[in-house]
Amino acid sequence: MTDALVIFTPSGKRGRFAFGTPVLTAARQLGVDLDSVCGGRGICSKCQITPGYGEFSKHGVTVTQDALSEWNAVEQRYKDKRGLIDGRRLGCQAKVMGDVVIDVPPESQVHRQVVRKAATARAITMDPATRLYFVEVEEPDMHEPSGDFERLAKALQRQWDVPEITAGLEVLRKLQPVLREGGWKVTVALHKDHRAGPHRMLDIWPGLYEGGLYGLAIDLGSTTIAAHLCDLRTGAVVLSSGVMNPQIRFGEDLMSRVSYVMMNPGGDIEMTRAVREGMDALIADIAREAQISGREIMEAVIVCNPVMHHLFLGIDPVELGQAPFALATSGALNLDAREVGLSTMNPAARAYLLPCIAGHVGADAAAVALSESPETSEDLVLVVDVGTNAEILLGDKRRVLACSSPTGPAFEGAQISSGQRAAPGAIERIQIDPVTKEPRFRVIGCDLWSDEDGFEDATEATGITGICGSGIIEAVAEMRMAGLVDGSGLIGSAEQTGTWRCQPEGRTHAYLIHDATATGGSRITVTQGDIRAIQLAKSALYAGARLLMDEIGTDRVDRVVLAGAFGAHISPKHAMVLGMIPDAHLDHVTSAGNAAGTGARIALCNVAARAGIEATVGRIHKVETAIEPRFQEHFVAANAMPHAVDPFPELGQVVTLPAVSFNSGEGASGGRRRRRG
Repeated sequence: MTDALVIFTPSGKRGRFAFGTPVLTAARQLGVDLDSVCGGRGICSKCQITPGYGEFSKHGVTVTQDALSEWNAVEQRYKDKRGLIDGRRLGCQAKVMGDVVIDVPPESQVHRQVVRKAATARAITMDPATRLYFVEVEEPDMHEPSGDFERLAKALQRQWDVPEITAGLEVLRKLQPVLREGGWKVTVALHKDHRAGPHRMLDIWPGLYEGGLYGLAIDLGSTTIAAHLCDLRTGAVVLSSGVMNPQIRFGEDLMSRVSYVMMNPGGDIEMTRAVREGMDALIADIAREAQISGREIMEAVIVCNPVMHHLFLGIDPVELGQAPFALATSGALNLDAREVGLSTMNPAARAYLLPCIAGHVGADAAAVALSESPETSEDLVLVVDVGTNAEILLGDKRRVLACSSPTGPAFEGAQISSGQRAAPGAIERIQIDPVTKEPRFRVIGCDLWSDEDGFEDATEATGITGICGSGIIEAVAEMRMAGLVDGSGLIGSAEQTGTWRCQPEGRTHAYLIHDATATGGSRITVTQGDIRAIQLAKSALYAGARLLMDEIGTDRVDRVVLAGAFGAHISPKHAMVLGMIPDAHLDHVTSAGNAAGTGARIALCNVAARAGIEATVGRIHKVETAIEPRFQEHFVAANAMPHAVDPFPELGQVVTLPAVSFNSGEGASGGRRRRRG
């Protein structure tokens, strides 16, 4: 063979290139977002990439250590002068010599990823686990031979009713000089576990400390890591930020990462190191942007799915990849932050992980339950946390059920021909005129529609680079409503649909949204393969919801709550046209924003909420989709748009879907299928 398969993450774009092709050249030819200022001369270092090695079963490739050309003098010179993270290469210098998976880190992307897990406004009763206490301590006395720590403990008991304290060596080393500097008046930061036990002293300052006291609510997702810096005195969200999960280079979905561990000894250690370093770097960036010291961050509450939970903790996740999907531990954990690699916070900072519900329903689902409280609902509510792995809750005050559905990364814009993560220049909204079949769209970073005056000028800097998750959902639903796609998901030809935008692509057709190739821009289409990827993802989501409805014994739900970063940006009408969610009155379909992040903030700011969610999780009944035979039946029926069997009467009140079929050659009106043979 004279060429090799090159797969870029997080974009998912791939292509075959001749041996000796520079990685930067391959990226440019595929439209991968890889920066370069110096024109490939190894001067600017903007094109840093991270190759992945080992067996990638999902991609069907094994990457050997010689998949890229050898480390060269230009890279060594740059590393000596400027520094280069171990494992990184320069895309302009590394050449393709075999099949390879290449990750483009956020700092090497021109259009930086937009992590859409913003903090949702929420009233929270403030009772944090970490508080400040000003205390006056008795001076040492020759006649009372007690230690300074013991006298501090007595003062806290007498003045604040704190029954008992402990402290690590880091704080004990500071104790005596701080007490004397403060004239025996000090401020201490104490952390109390919501279970029985002593308070833990995290830090101490001379006199009355008036500096910051912060905590982090962290949503560790398969695709993104989002963190909210909160003031532990007021509960205010000071700053929110996020990064791509660096584990993406090992696999976009969870089972791909488990497979990587199975195929590559030590793969779990690689992924644990990657995610911890990514999270720690995010925390350092947040502290820098907020202009605070990392020492002022005393605590983190972390929510994540079970596979991320185990990989973050350094636990081999292989058992989660096979029945009975056993967790090493499902209970909540209260740990030293440094024990899990978070070194940029206060040296004595604590990390609390919410409990997992079951082997495929994690602490993020528990956080959603804490945020949305389905167990207190008077009506039957379906809560769907839409992501690479969707987690679904259904219930009311009588009973709450939970399951997970393997939707995959299509909703994130991955595995889509023109797909990309959410970034400036990505199409996020689209409308198709049902008469003319012409599209209009909006891109991230611009408030104008594409047919409005000023759109071209407003998007000149970013360009129109691709289509993100919310955009592809709206595109496919709009195509269905405009009669460009039939109920089975088949795109019609130009003759069948009456528009030149439906163009042949191999044995199928694609719908052209935007073409700027004449000026060096992108050509953005929705292909038959894209629609199939969306059908598979939405069918898994719907089938999971139907399983829970079967278990409860109902064909209808009263309310639907769309949670998660993606759920917050999709239109309920478009989601229902596709059949992503069960039929319900559109006014009763709402967005909860980043509910997992909100749950993490509640647990950060209110210590009693931790005990509450730990008790609630014990009462949630888990339905296992992987071993439930009805899941496959529901999945197959849900391939149609919106559904092959289930009626959608509420949707029918607001949308009339064209009765077209493109399985025959008889035009837009459809007709009977041709007989074979």
